Amino acid sequence: MSAIEVLAPGAFTTVQDWPGRTGFWEVGVPPSGPMDSRSHRIGNRLLGNAPDAAGLEVTLTGPKLRFLVDATVAMTGAPLAVTLDGETVPQWTALDVPAGGVLSLGTIRGAGMRAYVTVRGGIAGAPAMGSRAVFSPAGLGGGQLRRGELLALAGGETRGSASEFAVSPPAFSNEVSLRVVLGPHGAPELLTPDGLVELLDADWVVDPHSNRAGVRLAGPRPGWSRSDGGEAGLHPSNILDSAYSVGTVMLTGDMAVIVGPDGPSLGGFAAFAQVIQADLWRLGQLRAGDRVRLRAVGVRYAAALHADAEREIEGGGVGLRAPVSTNALKPTVEFDRAYDGAHGLATFRRAGERAVLIEFGDPVLDLRSRVRAQTLRIALEELHIDGVLDITPGVRSLHIQHDPDTLAAESLIDALARLESSLPAPERSAIPGRTVHMPLSWGHSEVLRAVGRYESVRAGAPWCPDNVDFIRRMNGLPDERAVREIVTSAAYLVLGLGDVYMGAPVAVPLDPRHRLVTTKYNPPRTWTPANAVGIGGAFLCVYGVEGPGGYQLVGRTTPVWHAGDDPPWRLRHFDQLRFELVEEDELEELRRLSERGAWAPRTEPTAFSLVEHEHFLEEHREEIAAFTARRDAAFAAERDAWSMTETATTAKVAA
Repeated sequence: MSAIEVLAPGAFTTVQDWPGRTGFWEVGVPPSGPMDSRSHRIGNRLLGNAPDAAGLEVTLTGPKLRFLVDATVAMTGAPLAVTLDGETVPQWTALDVPAGGVLSLGTIRGAGMRAYVTVRGGIAGAPAMGSRAVFSPAGLGGGQLRRGELLALAGGETRGSASEFAVSPPAFSNEVSLRVVLGPHGAPELLTPDGLVELLDADWVVDPHSNRAGVRLAGPRPGWSRSDGGEAGLHPSNILDSAYSVGTVMLTGDMAVIVGPDGPSLGGFAAFAQVIQADLWRLGQLRAGDRVRLRAVGVRYAAALHADAEREIEGGGVGLRAPVSTNALKPTVEFDRAYDGAHGLATFRRAGERAVLIEFGDPVLDLRSRVRAQTLRIALEELHIDGVLDITPGVRSLHIQHDPDTLAAESLIDALARLESSLPAPERSAIPGRTVHMPLSWGHSEVLRAVGRYESVRAGAPWCPDNVDFIRRMNGLPDERAVREIVTSAAYLVLGLGDVYMGAPVAVPLDPRHRLVTTKYNPPRTWTPANAVGIGGAFLCVYGVEGPGGYQLVGRTTPVWHAGDDPPWRLRHFDQLRFELVEEDELEELRRLSERGAWAPRTEPTAFSLVEHEHFLEEHREEIAAFTARRDAAFAAERDAWSMTETATTAKVAA
């Protein structure tokens, strides 16, 4: 049998391929793939494999593998002890393994975090959504290796003998410089100019809770230029939800997080930098306690470094270094290109080397801006522009990833500006959707467990020990019942998918009198149950999978993703969610039926008309104003109380 037997799985070993699961960023499916793609790709290149051949990613401690047939392998990535039948063998070269041979990988010590095992021909298996890459939180592509598992070998086509290519391993260190392109957000709209400089001058320390979803960095408290995030949340880091890329450096409260290959596509935190493509592989080798510096470079210099890195991986040799001009290493902010078009303001921002972020209108919650984003998204998809990769809507934005070798950012921005001006006015659009009825178990035991676990992280947080009571205080409501009645009376318009993975919606009440405003956890939770329902800013979210999170939790519902459906995401942009209260045991039965494909939410067709919505707002203008004034007063009081507590805590620590 052409396979590998897993004698011991290692700490966390998964099958990964490059570039992973692409094309589903809009609905919250991350690409996954090797976190150190450089090492993985070089391993395949050493063996003459196709670039997308699947291999193994080893985290910290490696597996023990018995080969049932003759094979040729390569071990790359961080240094660790490797033996074949008890004899030490090298990394970063092709190695013949006889049938029955046992390959053992030890523990990565000192520097580095991940190693890679590639096999000539690749590892076989049915792709999930176009890739063999494992996204373990959702079970896509499988999970981590298990003792006794058999890994079938693909025996795929190769492109040359192993002897044609050789490479020197990179230097691994516990002090790492990550080069970044600044933006899409920064100073002075969110950070003070000095605050941005401090972030770039700081020595950041990798947090132990870092993983494939994101690298958490502890460092200086950011110097914010505003006191809060308004409708996006109490903390100044909170913004109206916008899309990220892999490598985005966002500020989740006062902690920096770099989005990893298993990270979320959408979120409500400010992003002040993007790790350049040539350095993304370094994220996979960061371990707890490593020290990190962020070094700002220009887009053109970053592109030259990427071209060099690609030549090296493809066997073009090292030493083809990008020329360093006088301006090449200076911090360069290439964003904030405002365009006042036929339908209002649009701000074009560079989001790294491979993405453009368009923000519509002013930075407030205005559904007209979301309609503009939706109509432009539809028109752009219909054009099939060569070089456009992923198009991901946010609350008031559109994030477009592109291949800069095919489509320059400047050309893309010009095309987008012309296209948006040619579209009908947003008021003329009626966007189809559905009313989707979802069950809600208020105060579900798993939700309470997540809140309880967080108390060991930050027991004095204003949302501990009761998230619902915090929401009540933030909005000036008399009791928990008032919070529950608003949540179950609201119609929530879905503005984005994938806020926390796998089709998870970020939605806002259509009626402003139902818009409960709160803030997100700071720092975020490290664990949230799948399908928990939470509120952050003025938005509601249903968590797609188990994982970290920051929304204030109120209950739990049924899955928003089912692999047996086509497509598997159960919600769409501009659907309207309505929640119906059920007991916990009833919800758990519906969850079991949903997982088996025997139940799905009840839906009815509807449409969103901006004209009708604006008529509704005018009809209820006085009531909306009264509700908003009471809410804003409670919000300000809670913010001031929180600020006083934070100041007192800081002074106590300093003393």
